[in-house]
Amino acid sequence: MSITLTIGVFVKLFFLLTPFFVLSLFVALTGELEEARRRSLAVRTTLAVLTIALILYLFGEQIFRYLGITLDAFRIGSGLILLLSGIEVVRGSGLPAGRRCDDDGDIAVVPLAIPYTVGPGTIGALLVMGAGAPDAGTRLTEIAGIVFAVLVMGIMLYFSSALERLLGRKGLNILSKLTGLFLAALASQIIFEGIRNILY
Repeated sequence: MSITLTIGVFVKLFFLLTPFFVLSLFVALTGELEEARRRSLAVRTTLAVLTIALILYLFGEQIFRYLGITLDAFRIGSGLILLLSGIEVVRGSGLPAGRRCDDDGDIAVVPLAIPYTVGPGTIGALLVMGAGAPDAGTRLTEIAGIVFAVLVMGIMLYFSSALERLLGRKGLNILSKLTGLFLAALASQIIFEGIRNILY
């Protein structure tokens, strides 16, 4: 197992999950919950994100084969979606205004896991990553990076109250916008790679 590849996948997926943006949303949606309920929700959301991410990664190749879509065509399409996601995060247009959660029973999977954490851009990137893995060793290494990234994001949600006090709303907003810039850059690279492979 390559440590370098695992770290690379971790960094890429960590930013794809837009953790600071999700943290801002989590704080906004759970502001009126008790700490125990907020942490329980964080655990359930993390498990939901991990399950969804692994399913998308592991079965991406079969999805491509079934739909008859080439990997490079999907790179371009998912890159465009990811670029739009990055722009939305930078603009802050995805934040719910004044919304609160009084009952945490239904929001762990929707909307926290999908679409706020695993959005269209993340789905596309996971499908491309899984379909492009050349061998079982690479798959195991990338899965380790995915699990690590999701767990770190989950830890952030679990300690959201402390992070909110430490960073403040302005700090979370700044980190969210930096994440959006990273997504836009990553999307540009994915689109360029898809176009280059199709042309050459």
